[in-house]
Amino acid sequence: MANIKDTALDINAAPPSAEQLRMALLEEQMAEADKEEKLRARQNEELTKFTNSFLKDQVSDDELAMVRRLVMNAVKNGKYEALVYSFPSDLCTDSGRAINSADPQWTETLQGKAKQLYERYVKNAKPQGYKLKAMIINFPGGIPGDVGFFLNWEPETK
Repeated sequence: MANIKDTALDINAAPPSAEQLRMALLEEQMAEADKEEKLRARQNEELTKFTNSFLKDQVSDDELAMVRRLVMNAVKNGKYEALVYSFPSDLCTDSGRAINSADPQWTETLQGKAKQLYERYVKNAKPQGYKLKAMIINFPGGIPGDVGFFLNWEPETK
């Protein structure tokens, strides 16, 4: 395409043929498609890495510290709730359907780090008066996207 642009600026040069213009356009489109394919491959690689870590690794101290920071930031902002964790709904055994429909058994669909975080909540946070809710937080293409865990410390209303 650079050669065609150069000849377009030079008034003494012969104009490019229609075939040359079509080829230049095709080359540009192919380069753009290649760039998009590389981006998709990189995104898939990152998702695979995240999924493997999510399903196989333990919740790290850094992740727990992040949850605490998110809660403290919400408190500083006068809030009683914070989104403390999110993950793709596809990582639930039912792809998030139970969470989306508020099924009382939604916790049985959790796996990996989500299940670990829920178990930590039951053991440590629930006895302290915290509440946890899970919601689908986005719907790309109309289907459940990510699950969000919201930790709540609002006072009980009587």
